[in-house]
Amino acid sequence: MAKYEFQTEVGQLLKLMTHSLYSNKEIFIRELVSNSSDAIDKLNYLRLTDDKLKNKYQDWTGQINIKIDKEDNSLTIADNGIGMNEEDLISSIGTIAKSGTKSFVESLSGDAKKDSHLIGQFGVGFYSVFMVAERVDVISKKAGEEQAYMFSTDGTGEYEIKEVTKDSHGTVVYIKLKEDEKEFLDKWRTEE
Repeated sequence: MAKYEFQTEVGQLLKLMTHSLYSNKEIFIRELVSNSSDAIDKLNYLRLTDDKLKNKYQDWTGQINIKIDKEDNSLTIADNGIGMNEEDLISSIGTIAKSGTKSFVESLSGDAKKDSHLIGQFGVGFYSVFMVAERVDVISKKAGEEQAYMFSTDGTGEYEIKEVTKDSHGTVVYIKLKEDEKEFLDKWRTEE
């Protein structure tokens, strides 16, 4: 298992997500579902254009599933899209500055509602999960590859990546909710 530290901008972003955008905390669901949808679109495109993936995924159909576990105080969003390997996890999740974090932080006005619409534009939507999460595990296996990986963090400055077993390609985002965020364990609230 390898430990890494987030870049400096990550700390600023995580504080922002937790405090400034608190009134719009439900956006984390939209952002994670949007990421899953993008992963499905990418695999759909690659299975039509990449000779290695064409035959392997002929009968594949994209799916996104959301599971609420009241006993575990957790929410899980899973897809069967392109998935990620270790390098993808580091560059997509562990290296926020690459996805525009600095520009995002600089563009904020202080109006939380207005600023919440900027999140998706700057590729930092994943981090909105820390408004409600105590811990997040991302388990992913890239289509066409054998090894799966788990990215784990509590959002305070470090993350770990380790090899795990996963039967199929795609990504599972396991969110251990903070004690005071149980509203997202209500099916109707989450659907809303």
